Amino acid sequence: MTIAIAVVQALLWIWFLGCTITWRTKKFILVEGMGVKSAEFFTLCLYSAGLVLFYVVPGFGRWFLFGILVLWFVVEFFCHWYFTIFGASERKLQGYNDCFRGTLRIFPMSETRLVPDLYHIVQHLLILCNIVLCLLKP
Repeated sequence: MTIAIAVVQALLWIWFLGCTITWRTKKFILVEGMGVKSAEFFTLCLYSAGLVLFYVVPGFGRWFLFGILVLWFVVEFFCHWYFTIFGASERKLQGYNDCFRGTLRIFPMSETRLVPDLYHIVQHLLILCNIVLCLLKP
């Protein structure tokens, strides 16, 4: 279980690093990085601090990391999935589609509903997996 937790934590850290630096191939953009002067970098730093505490001060660190993950998931939900489920204004939808126009997708972009790209779907699944594993840690 400890190895599974470490692997999923590392995967999320590496995956989310893409919000700071750009992950791309010659054909596709997985995510466009926002740089070190961004809210995404601040979140990566918070997650990194939570990971350090998780291993250095296990009792406190587990709950600190859990709090960061839950807060992060709530923010992500209201930035992406809320609008997917309940709909988005024309302005929000246009802004979202413009921002993520070139990114790799599983589901095609829509002009009527906000559809997260592959990067964000995987990121949110990794956050959820980390939340569950954080709770299940013996």
